[in-house]
Amino acid sequence: MSNNNKLHDENTDFLFKGILELKSIDECYDFFEDLCTVSELKAMSQRAVVAKMLRDKHVYSDIVSRTGASTATISRVNRSLNYGCDGYDLIFSRMDEAEAKETGESGVQE
Repeated sequence: MSNNNKLHDENTDFLFKGILELKSIDECYDFFEDLCTVSELKAMSQRAVVAKMLRDKHVYSDIVSRTGASTATISRVNRSLNYGCDGYDLIFSRMDEAEAKETGESGVQE
């Protein structure tokens, strides 16, 4: 859990509790379209894709060409991956688990 006192407050708790109530991608689209500007949502989604590509060992030039992210954004995301709260890793591992369940893979290597 994050110990970032700059973020942790009653308003942010309220937002995150609301996000946890979303049950589908369509619900996420509706909520985040109401909550964010197009630019804000595009920036957040770009950072998530950059993080996934960094985690998958893509080089900066590949990430720039595929996402349009600046090298400054890629560096900032990389810093979060290396020194952050492990939020990206948590989400990616859960997404990997969900995908394995959907495809019937056990995740156990023989």
